[in-house]
Amino acid sequence: MRFAVLFMPTLLMAASGFVVDHATVAGPNLKELRDRLAEAGIPSEYGGPHANGATEMAVVSFPDGSYLELIAIQAGAEAQVVNANPWSAFLRGNAGPCAWARAVEDLGAETARLRQAGIETAAPARSGRTRPDGVRLEWETARVGEGQGTFFPFLIHDLTPRRLRAFPSGKPSNRDFGGVSRVVIAVRNLDEAVKRYRQAYGLPGPLKQVDRDFGAQLALLGGTPVVLAAPLGADSWLRTRLDEFGEAPCAFVLAARKAGRYPAATRSRWFGADISWFDPDKLGWQLGFE
Repeated sequence: MRFAVLFMPTLLMAASGFVVDHATVAGPNLKELRDRLAEAGIPSEYGGPHANGATEMAVVSFPDGSYLELIAIQAGAEAQVVNANPWSAFLRGNAGPCAWARAVEDLGAETARLRQAGIETAAPARSGRTRPDGVRLEWETARVGEGQGTFFPFLIHDLTPRRLRAFPSGKPSNRDFGGVSRVVIAVRNLDEAVKRYRQAYGLPGPLKQVDRDFGAQLALLGGTPVVLAAPLGADSWLRTRLDEFGEAPCAFVLAARKAGRYPAATRSRWFGADISWFDPDKLGWQLGFE
């Protein structure tokens, strides 16, 4: 009961505001995803197979209620089932950052609001998984825009207590980081991407910045964790990523509580904040902390 008192207010706030519910990292093999993240000093907890028959996951949960979801292809999954998964290209292509979700209390109300704003949304779909300890989790999601949480976050509403999904062992698995603070989304045209976000969420104009080391022109959307990143040139790694995976998250950033424990391969300064990056060659994808 002490856990519920400590963490339920954070979860309720996370469910009602424009914050990250969870950020998804995709690859073909879950053990490899987990091992590489553990080598960087961030262990994960196995969360079990999804009911879709295609994927299984592990979780790194944080005190604010957000978490990293490591998702990969289930052993023995049928090819046609994997191909039908909306993230099949990310899974097979070892994409790393893949999607992100935003929790809402009322899926119907939010999808109606988005449609009124001219944003395509899909009807809610029910899903779930069974944790290794036998606890059954149920939720419903709704796609926003063309991809499943790629450009816009998909919406998720829990039908079972959210804390059971976020905290498999009853508490955050990592306290060195407060949560997922930024989602960096690779886009083809920065101004057009900003326009679509402002249309969907009624946001103010963005702050813009060029980071030549990252190879991108950036736009920070106020009041959200979103940073849009457009490639600076045809030889940018972002251009290659866009050609392979389309507009989707290309990096995630964590809010650090004990940053000194983690070495930085490189550093950036975005919109007045210092961001340290784990070595992407060792990790296999872009993860930073601020």
